[in-house]
Amino acid sequence: MDIQQIPSAIDPSQHQVGLVHIGLGAFHRAHQAVYLEKTLAQHGGDWMIASANIRSNYQLVEQLKAANYSYPVVEYTDSQHLVVREIKAIKQAFFAKDQQERQRLLAQMSAASTKIVTLTVTEKGYYLSPSSGDLLLENPAVLHDIQHPDDPKTALGLIVNALKQRRAQGLPAFAVLSCDNMPHNGIRTKNAVLGMASAQDSSLATWIEAEVAFPSSMVDRIVPALSADDLQKIEADTGITTPTVVKCEAFCQWVVEDNFPLGRPQWESAGVQMVQDVSIYETMKLRMLNGSHSLLAYLGQLAGYQTVAHAMENTTVRAFLEHYMQQEVAPTLPTCKPQELMAYSQQLLTRFENDSLQHQLSQIAMDGSQKLPQRWLSGLIEQQQKQASSAATELGIAGWLFYIQQAAQQKTSINDPLEAELFALVLAQYSNSFELVSACLAQQDVFPPIMMTNRSLITRLASLFDALQRKESLLDLMQSACRSTNNNH
Repeated sequence: MDIQQIPSAIDPSQHQVGLVHIGLGAFHRAHQAVYLEKTLAQHGGDWMIASANIRSNYQLVEQLKAANYSYPVVEYTDSQHLVVREIKAIKQAFFAKDQQERQRLLAQMSAASTKIVTLTVTEKGYYLSPSSGDLLLENPAVLHDIQHPDDPKTALGLIVNALKQRRAQGLPAFAVLSCDNMPHNGIRTKNAVLGMASAQDSSLATWIEAEVAFPSSMVDRIVPALSADDLQKIEADTGITTPTVVKCEAFCQWVVEDNFPLGRPQWESAGVQMVQDVSIYETMKLRMLNGSHSLLAYLGQLAGYQTVAHAMENTTVRAFLEHYMQQEVAPTLPTCKPQELMAYSQQLLTRFENDSLQHQLSQIAMDGSQKLPQRWLSGLIEQQQKQASSAATELGIAGWLFYIQQAAQQKTSINDPLEAELFALVLAQYSNSFELVSACLAQQDVFPPIMMTNRSLITRLASLFDALQRKESLLDLMQSACRSTNNNH
């Protein structure tokens, strides 16, 4: 085993907090915190992170505190080569489900020293309709924060409350940077925050719209959830037994729109791409990487695979993903050079084959209703408008619906905020699969209205759904999708 050890090069006592992060999970610790560690080591400055969890994982907060906020990140190039980084970029941690801790977090967010608030709360943490992008005003968590603005429990409510405090103190607004996998995540975050603020105080919403910057960003690093087996492997490979360890791939990318009125860390020196418009990067990544991951999550599990790398060992699966990226996604990215898209797709396939990560398909499958509109459906509609084939995407949609039906019948949770509605849809009595698919596509929280009026699409999805119910070979169905032509629309 080839192991490179990289100790931390910063003294946390010499740097103050300048950035608050909501969503203290493995991805944040393996991504933004690593970039901040590198930046502070080179340039110093008061850009340490105060990180918070607002829903779960009190234990992680306590473990980090016990370790003085130092933790290791293990980066696997492959099973024989890894890098162990010591990270000290986090200076504080809060478990904001506790009211006292929540007030301490709000005090840090509203402090003059805080210049940026970043987020990794997953798509569902924004409480937006996946299809329309509107704030879900009837959601119980959103309603709570509207009715109790001084005791917020969502990330949106915390941001609005902290900005209200800053306005009252005469302090300038911090920038809000989403680091979640959503298209135009800055715009969507702004819509969510303004929706919350408007429901509380229209004058505050007007101030936020005028004063707060919401740059978009694209993040990319595969950071699997750690299992007991992973912890044992890390201990065997490195001797590390600390429970705060994070495991990830060596590859890392961050593209950020450069709009930070109060200043920002010199991220570019650590490899961050600071750009004027992130949309081309985020669309390419969402549809190619995340879209491929979702295909693997549902079809791979139905085929009997548990991890990404295990599924990639099958040459038919690999060819199916290659077809999806090059024939169904690439045509929806006309501003990218063909050779750039080819190189990116091949790079992704290589990353997916990294068997040292043990990336569980069940983890990727969570929150499908929140992910699929931007990963599959927006590209599918573009392909339909050009009368072009989307056979791989359509197989993915049929696979997702079948995956939901199986889980509903077995009473197994799919970890999705729309689980109850989706289970009710797939368990209802229908005379045929055409009716079932039609009912599902009418779920406008997920599917754009244009899809439920496309009878030929519904017919194809119903046929694929029937094939899955008959237990036809998924590999045969994948091969058939790869043979599809542009004449089937």
